[in-house]
Amino acid sequence: MKKITSSIFVSITVLLALTAVAKKPNVIVIMADDLGYGDLGCYGAKPKNLKTPNIDKLAKDGLKFTSGYCSASTCTPTRYSFLTGTYAFRGKNTGIAPPSSPLIIPEDAYTLPDMLKQAGYKTAVVGKWHLGLGSPGVGPQWNEQLKPGPREIGFDYNFLLPTTNDRVPQVYVENHRVLNLDPKDPLWVGMKKPSDDHPTGVTHRDTLKMDWTHGHNHTIHNGISRIGFYTGGHAARFRDEDLADKWVEKSKEWIGKNKKDPFFLFFASHDLHVPRIPHERFRGTSAMSYRGDVIVQLDWCVGEIVKYLKKEGLEKNTMIVFCSDNGPVGDDGYADEALEKMGDHKAAGPYSGGKYSIFEGGTRTPFIAYWPGTIKPGVSDEVVCTIDFAGSLANHLGVKLPEDACLDSLDVMDAMLGKKGAKGRPHLIQQDNGRGNNYGYRAGKWKLQRHDSKKTQNFQVNKLLSSQRGQPVPQYALFDLSKDPAEKNNLAEKNPKVFERMKSELQKFLDDGRSR
Repeated sequence: MKKITSSIFVSITVLLALTAVAKKPNVIVIMADDLGYGDLGCYGAKPKNLKTPNIDKLAKDGLKFTSGYCSASTCTPTRYSFLTGTYAFRGKNTGIAPPSSPLIIPEDAYTLPDMLKQAGYKTAVVGKWHLGLGSPGVGPQWNEQLKPGPREIGFDYNFLLPTTNDRVPQVYVENHRVLNLDPKDPLWVGMKKPSDDHPTGVTHRDTLKMDWTHGHNHTIHNGISRIGFYTGGHAARFRDEDLADKWVEKSKEWIGKNKKDPFFLFFASHDLHVPRIPHERFRGTSAMSYRGDVIVQLDWCVGEIVKYLKKEGLEKNTMIVFCSDNGPVGDDGYADEALEKMGDHKAAGPYSGGKYSIFEGGTRTPFIAYWPGTIKPGVSDEVVCTIDFAGSLANHLGVKLPEDACLDSLDVMDAMLGKKGAKGRPHLIQQDNGRGNNYGYRAGKWKLQRHDSKKTQNFQVNKLLSSQRGQPVPQYALFDLSKDPAEKNNLAEKNPKVFERMKSELQKFLDDGRSR
């Protein structure tokens, strides 16, 4: 009797342990940069243009969303919303961060990594940051400790590109320090030319290996001119071509050290963001010049991470979500043939607009959830968004979110897991970079556009344009996405009740300061 009781006890203990493990999957969010809805094979890209077998396999063996969104059509606000669970337009200074921006997320904010640490997770971010470093009013002290930063808002470890690579400086930041910085060669970063003879993309244009088309013409590094100026720190500077390899290397290294605990890795790719400089081994691997080649490079990164998880026996207890921080753009400041070599490729798929716009192409992007043995392969039309990770994972892990935190992060975990009958979010507010108070509001099949600036950028049906090309638009417009995904036909006059209801609902969410 004692042996039987003991066996039952052991069995129950093992079962409880397995249940606990099952409830706490490792979570890896792979966030691409400037990747459009139509930029992958699984979302319609033609193999003759480019091949993305590793990401396509995630979609084939996981759940591919046709209404997966980021919350904004530019980098910084989407990343802010992803980590805070709150729409970026509710925060301060959440537009595109300049080179020496202080940390944009307040230190006392309750974040997605905070919640996961509360649930017993190890947390890390590897890749592009672009959310600022250092104290408000001060900014990053490049030669000292870079605090506050990711570690002050919930991450145990960070290995970063501090801003975005078209902005200076081109250095890695590991935890609180610039990596390999020689104190005898201090780093200086600013927005004013440090000396009259300082080489720039204007004065030394003939030396550039990639020419600029607008704006990106200050300090030159690695044959490419950038936004902003910097001097010194030569031993710490990286080569653009090596970024993807370094992100993969550091991700594997960190996973290997933390695989005994449940872990959360935010893998923040930079590949598609300008300047698009693929590693030499990826040059010519697509039919679309550098923009296509870096998509192939991104696909390799995904393949390497999945391969490493399999090698370590972690794949079946790891949920991978692949997404993008905003939609696509062609000429975003450099002459890299993105527009000239686009051919018949539709980077935004069937949608209009792209990066910088509130048209669907700006925020509706690839969104794939992959968890072998838990998520059944399929396609979902449910609406999910990068802002929903905090609300979704908190409920799944049994963590109660504070009332005053994650104000717009909804629980769509069942939809992300593909559970039968599960619903996604009932409504979504989309924003551009926050400069013109332009909003998109989707509820069901209806989409309201509100352009307070009465202008939009990077808009043409199924085409990419220069990011600088602005076009006039009406302040309000209403579309039926089920019949008009390209947002061509304004139905505001034909559907006055729906039009007024959508305007009222959007304004209420803006006024209330929260939607959760």
